[in-house]
Amino acid sequence: MNYIDPLLPKHREAQVRFLDGEFQVLKAGEFVRCGITGEPIPVHSLRYWSVDRQIAYKDARTAFADMYR
Repeated sequence: MNYIDPLLPKHREAQVRFLDGEFQVLKAGEFVRCGITGEPIPVHSLRYWSVDRQIAYKDARTAFADMYR
């Protein structure tokens, strides 16, 4: 390991379990990935997800479009 290498990554992906109206953080992190686009979503701004599919959506438009896929 080089002294320049960080000990911990700057950004860690969280693992969450999506429930009705809330989510439970299983592994702490700063973001989750959109299940459709793969884009990172900050945990503090996570608003849309599917309980049945257990995936997050980046916005309402992506969630709505996934319903009719």
